[in-house]
Amino acid sequence: MTKEDSNLERIKYAPYRERIITAEQAASLIHDQAVVGASGFTKAGDSKSVLPAFAQRAAEENVAITLITGASLGQTTDADLATNNALIRRMPFQADAVLRKTINSGQVKYIDQHLSETIEQLQEKHIPQVEVAIIEATYINEEGYIIPTTSIGNSAYFASVAEKIIIEINTAIPLSIEGIHDNSTPEKQPRREIIPIHTVHDKIGEPFIRLNPDNVVGVVFSSIEDTPALLPEPDHKTSAISQHLLAFFEEEVKKGKLTNSLLPLQAGIGKVANAVLTGFKHGPFENLTMYSEVLQDSTFDLIDSGKMTFASGSSITVTEECYERLIKNFDQYKDKLVLRPQNISNAPEVIRRLGIIAINTAIEFDIYGNVNSTHIGGNKMMNGIGGSGDFARNAYLSIFVTQAASKENNVISHVLPMVSHVDHTEHDVDILVTDIGLADLRGLSPRERAEVIIENCAHPDYRDELRDYYTRALNEAGGHTPHILEEAFKFHIRFKNTGSMKKA
Repeated sequence: MTKEDSNLERIKYAPYRERIITAEQAASLIHDQAVVGASGFTKAGDSKSVLPAFAQRAAEENVAITLITGASLGQTTDADLATNNALIRRMPFQADAVLRKTINSGQVKYIDQHLSETIEQLQEKHIPQVEVAIIEATYINEEGYIIPTTSIGNSAYFASVAEKIIIEINTAIPLSIEGIHDNSTPEKQPRREIIPIHTVHDKIGEPFIRLNPDNVVGVVFSSIEDTPALLPEPDHKTSAISQHLLAFFEEEVKKGKLTNSLLPLQAGIGKVANAVLTGFKHGPFENLTMYSEVLQDSTFDLIDSGKMTFASGSSITVTEECYERLIKNFDQYKDKLVLRPQNISNAPEVIRRLGIIAINTAIEFDIYGNVNSTHIGGNKMMNGIGGSGDFARNAYLSIFVTQAASKENNVISHVLPMVSHVDHTEHDVDILVTDIGLADLRGLSPRERAEVIIENCAHPDYRDELRDYYTRALNEAGGHTPHILEEAFKFHIRFKNTGSMKKA
């Protein structure tokens, strides 16, 4: 069988075979000022041909789009779009350094959203409606519907409403991936029904993405693998965070609050959360489950070790080594995985019902438990809130982790008098963990929280100054949440002026 014949085998719906075009031809079908909804969730299942082709087109023509995805894109797609002035507006999440600069300069209008809310915003017409959908597929079934690849994100909704649909068939994805997807789109409010997910295993939808075949204007082939995640080996800080957290869970089990299976786990993306989860391999826990957004290396390490029995998410984002192991042996994992649309994986209703233990990463937090997970120095966007807010507000346990201090000579403290930007208020935070220790904030007043956070989480280089600030705030300002407003951001101001948060 020739390569062309093999590609055609992935199109079971004959009329689409007449619509096979190049990525460049597909890009030409996207009109200037279009609102484009593209597949892709944290570098997985994203448009690897058409969006890059549109970025190249924008280098030569004055065209630009509003781009809505599930989360961040892989390759250099966001960077290329930003560099070529191809973006007017971007939402709901990104993680690209080049795009980040254009966002912080004001060149690209960035809407940082809770990932569970994008579809609701579209359904209610609070944001511009999707006109063109670009969806990556493993193959197309006999009815013209899409079998997705390594993510679902917002793809099912985009395909259901777009006037033009472009399908990217990725031949690098094995056909064995079919069956792990569970697509469904809740009705608009107020006619919305209960989401009937009672365990992480439950499936409520269909293994394909429905669409109107008449709206498909082109089918493009690609064979580009997902961009691998870059996850360094756990270091002494991430290992210490993991150890503090494991000790906490062991104590909760001893008290009878949890069993050795805990409750379904959720973990944010990145090296800290991944290292923390990897630590569960060495704990006394068993029959673990996951109800999360992104399934990272740690998910598959725990499955391979026998510690985890099932994982639910919206995408699979792993390192190159893990990807190789996973794709080559996918049949071994199929009965242990499900991928869902992100408005289901992140649905507050389901998160509360299942009693999720949410573990997310903070950029910084303050002595009262407010968390900043998006901004550097109060004004510069890093990546976005992602799904951390969906889980933090609704979890059985809302946990945030970060290092106590960073950079050479610990010139940045991540425990501060007041955060420079608030994404998660003290009301949504139960546990804070640094490499120094763990603060259990449940049932504590703000004044009690301050003492516990300073003593357990702050780096020794900053603990005395934080104690001094809190004591003076208590005596000079008082109130329910004592602050000296003139000094609340002194750590940030000192760093801006001197390059260090430490006192001279």
